Amino acid sequence: MSETDSQETAPQGDLPDFERSVAELEALIERMERGEQTLEEALRDFERGIHLTRHCQKALSAAEQKVAILLENSEDGDVGPFRPDDS
Repeated sequence: MSETDSQETAPQGDLPDFERSVAELEALIERMERGEQTLEEALRDFERGIHLTRHCQKALSAAEQKVAILLENSEDGDVGPFRPDDS
């Protein structure tokens, strides 16, 4: 396994943005589908994939909420900023 591969799947304190997360997930899937990893490497990549998937799901959920708010507000003609903490 190359140093680049290990850097791609190393846990990060700050998660990358949505697009980088998806790209990393795609790289993990490709690597796992090749079937050339040890069990330990595959488990580590699987764990990282789960982490990235959850991050992407949260990002998509936030985007859906923002779109819903914008559409709701646009009916009134008043589109305001999205504040995820407003519940």
